[in-house]
Parts: sequence; structure tokens; C-alpha cells
Amino acid sequence: MAQQSLLGRVGQLVRANINALLDQAEDPQKMLDQMVRDYTAAIREAEQSVAQTIGDLRLMEDDHAEAVATAKEWGGKAAAASRKADSLRAEGNATEADRFDQLARVALQRQIDAENHAKGFEPQIASRTEVVEKLKTGLEGMRRKLEELKSKRDELVARSRMAAAQSQVHDAVKAVDLLDPTSEVSRFEEKVRREEARVRGQEELAASSLDAQFEALEADGDVTEVELRLAALKGGTSTD
Repeated sequence: MAQQSLLGRVGQLVRANINALLDQAEDPQKMLDQMVRDYTAAIREAEQSVAQTIGDLRLMEDDHAEAVATAKEWGGKAAAASRKADSLRAEGNATEADRFDQLARVALQRQIDAENHAKGFEPQIASRTEVVEKLKTGLEGMRRKLEELKSKRDELVARSRMAAAQSQVHDAVKAVDLLDPTSEVSRFEEKVRREEARVRGQEELAASSLDAQFEALEADGDVTEVELRLAALKGGTSTD
């Protein structure tokens, strides 16, 4: 019953659909960690049970081998007693011959009992051997499933870390977009351009003022020329 229960549990664990379980999990990584722990504990328990089952099988095999050896030993004793009886009978010692024949009969009975004892182990050994092979196969399946679980967990952890790194890069890019240093440069450049424009305006204003002065000077020159001509008229002289 214990072996059948163990076989059932091993089969259930081996047939477990990891992807289906992950689809139902709120936190797949935590679930995988827990499943790895559960599988590891189950494998340790299964290994102990399988080892015990194998140990029981080996004891049966030892008992069977011992029964076979005992049967062979009694067979040898029966043969020796029979030969001794034949030898004594040939010598005319019928009484001793009968005694050894009786010893041969006893040995043969012991041989038959040992053979029957050995045969009694054979179906048990066959059945236990089949169970052991199933348990070994199931245990190997559990070990493969555990490696699959670990691989899934490692893959998930790696993907989670990659996603977190990508998220950090995305956030950093967004921060750069919001605090774009080139925008500060652009504002400084605009400030310089405005300053340059102001300087050009001052230069133009200065140039305009200078032109006005020269125009005033030329206007003053025209007045002076008029006064000279007027004086010449009054003096009866000509400017020509």
C-alpha cells in the first residue's frame, strides 16, 4: 500500500503541468521558488522510500539465494548419503545401507523444503523488482522535472531583471526628455542672440546719431554760405 501511494505521488508530481500552474499564479517567481522547494523535499522523501524498497528487494534476493544454496547443500548431502548406502549394500551391510538411505531421504526432504522456500520468494521478488523499476523511473522523471523547474525559475528571474533594467532605462530616457540639457543651451543661445541684436541696435543707433550730426554740420555750412553772400552783396562784392 505504501509503495502504491508513493507511486501515485511520484506520478502526480511528474505529470504536473508547470506552465498551467504558472498561468494561475499571481507571482510566478515565488510560486516557482516554492515548487522547487516542494519538489526537492519530495525527491528526498522519494529517494528514501525507493532506497528502502530496494533494500527490501535485496533482502528478499539474499533470502532466496540462501534458500537455493541450502537446497543445493541438502541435495549434495542426499547424494552423498545415497552413494554411501549403495557402497555399504554392495559390501553386504544392509542395515547400515538402509540407515544411510534414510539419511538421504531426510536430506532430500530438506532439499525439497528449501526449494519450496526459494520458490516462495520468486513472485515477491518479481513484483518488488517491477515496483522498484517504476519508482526509479518516476524518481528520474522527478529529477528532470526539478531541473525544468529550476530552468523556468532562472529564465523568469533573468527576464524579470531585464524588464526592470529596461524600465529603468525607459525612466531615465523620460527624465532626459523632461530635463533636456540641450533646451538650456537653446535658451542660452537665444539669450546671446538677443544680446547680439541689442548690440547691433546700439550700433545702428550710434550710426544714426552720427549721420544726424553730419547733416547738422552740412546744414550749418549752408547758413554760413548764405551769410557770406549777403555780406558780399552789402559790400558790393561778388563771391564768384
